[in-house]
Amino acid sequence: MEQVTTKDFGQVNTWLLDQPTMLHCKDLTKVYPTPNGDYVVLESLQLEVRKSEFISIIGHSGCGKSTLLTMIAGLNVISGGKVMVDDDTVTESGPDRAVVFQSPSLLPWLTVLQNVMIGVNQVFPHATRAQKSDICHYYLDKVGLGSDTKKRAADLSQGMQQRVGIARAFALKPKVLLLDEPFGMLDSLTRGELQDVLLEVWHREKITAVMVTHDVDESIFLADRVIMMTSGPYAKIGDELVIPFERPRRRAEVLEHPEYYDYRGYLMNFLNH
Repeated sequence: MEQVTTKDFGQVNTWLLDQPTMLHCKDLTKVYPTPNGDYVVLESLQLEVRKSEFISIIGHSGCGKSTLLTMIAGLNVISGGKVMVDDDTVTESGPDRAVVFQSPSLLPWLTVLQNVMIGVNQVFPHATRAQKSDICHYYLDKVGLGSDTKKRAADLSQGMQQRVGIARAFALKPKVLLLDEPFGMLDSLTRGELQDVLLEVWHREKITAVMVTHDVDESIFLADRVIMMTSGPYAKIGDELVIPFERPRRRAEVLEHPEYYDYRGYLMNFLNH
């Protein structure tokens, strides 16, 4: 696929230039053996994400977006190249990379608080019970569940369950937050509400974030930079687009920005070629 160059935006988020690289994917390759030979999902992919940067990754289904995310998370074996987080090579999963999946995968018989506490107990084993509880309550309050901590996960709506998933991820205080279409199963109203929740908590924490999404508008609203992947096999990064909107962001202000539809058109043009 040829790189789309419908417009030279010439924009840079200058504050990011002073930030060190937090996540580095170097020559990253993923190969699956098949009866008909090797299927190369990703080939020699290069990606650098700076500390406190929020990037979105878009591309057609099957281009390897989620494969890339699970390799960064240490949940998928790397066929070639390497992933580095804060200069440490990723060899397995770890709490420095928290993942929010499309389904929050809560333990339904536990309460909201208990579900968040599972990870906190693992990451902060030497903290007191009160300290651990404070961490859990802090993030549950930030996602709007401060009064629902004693409810069982099974009794929550899908949107509320995903709020727990977001709180659980932030409570680990990771170096990198990985989001694999976290709002893909939600209705449009709930999706918008949780985008706002995520953005508010992320703006406070400034954790490096990488989100896979099919939603072009979501990618623009949330990200500092949108990464566009070519279609597979042999997928790679085909283009990227800097989103220079000031933070904190308000949805109405973003939609009314004079260049919003230029950015949207640029991304759609890439996806349609």
